[in-house]
Amino acid sequence: MPQQERLATPEITPFSLAQLGQRFGIHYRIEGPSSPRQPVATGHVHDVSLRHGVHLTLSDLQVERGYTSTSYQSVPWFLSVILEGTIHLQMGKQQIQLSAGDGVCSHFDARHPLTVHQPIQTRLRTVNIAVLTTAPLGLPTPPDASCLHCWKLPKALCETLCTISEQPPSLWRQALVWQGLALQLIGLGLPERLTALPEQKRLSTRDRHCLTALHSRIAQHPAEPYSLTALAKEAAMSPSSLRQKFRTCYGCALFDYIRQMRLQQGYEALQRGESVQQAAHHCGYRHASNFSSAFKRHFGFSPHEWNRSSV
Repeated sequence: MPQQERLATPEITPFSLAQLGQRFGIHYRIEGPSSPRQPVATGHVHDVSLRHGVHLTLSDLQVERGYTSTSYQSVPWFLSVILEGTIHLQMGKQQIQLSAGDGVCSHFDARHPLTVHQPIQTRLRTVNIAVLTTAPLGLPTPPDASCLHCWKLPKALCETLCTISEQPPSLWRQALVWQGLALQLIGLGLPERLTALPEQKRLSTRDRHCLTALHSRIAQHPAEPYSLTALAKEAAMSPSSLRQKFRTCYGCALFDYIRQMRLQQGYEALQRGESVQQAAHHCGYRHASNFSSAFKRHFGFSPHEWNRSSV
């Protein structure tokens, strides 16, 4: 059964943004003097975990202080649709502005993060979709390079999304409705030049099961000293097959994912007040200097800079 969650408070504070960022690998920067409890926005953020590895987030906010979100955690595909309001996106040298009726599909990673600026505005309504794995839906594997593809939402579908998003999210039928709408948005939003995996190259049920178990174990225990040989043996695959199938399923390289999970664990350790040295050891780095270098490449700022900004 799809899981649903809604923020308990209509106030979105720097503290609640930090909690969201911790879950989804997003770093937030807020304009002007910052107080952990002072509202950045008011409204609601509603999450729905759908079937087939799709996660949907509905946002309906009044933005009182402009803020920027930078996403580092790689997913195969991320789509965003604007129902009302305006946002500004940047990936590398590419910069675009989206308003009501616009959509964007992207693939990003730690080396090519996606930055989104939400300016002050009366109402910002968005539908965001994270495709966590391509295999169940037989979707194309994202390209090795970053990708930012803009598109226009059909008027009838935009009106449907606006209507459905106004209904109480607790209704049992809402998850079913959003499952269908999410699939439509994925089908419309993916770049046309991509080629879906041919049938003979799609992952078997056994492959998906093994990869899901491996993916989950790494997420829960990222600091372990993993080796390709040991992981391949655990998944009952050859090393080359594991590398190829993991990327097909999750849109990133196996050891990029391990590094991503380790650094996310280090980020969480810093949030708990651990020193840089403690955070490094906590997430599997023997030397704090190596951790600091990897952390800055991943998040765009060093652990010491994060500690100073959080004081």
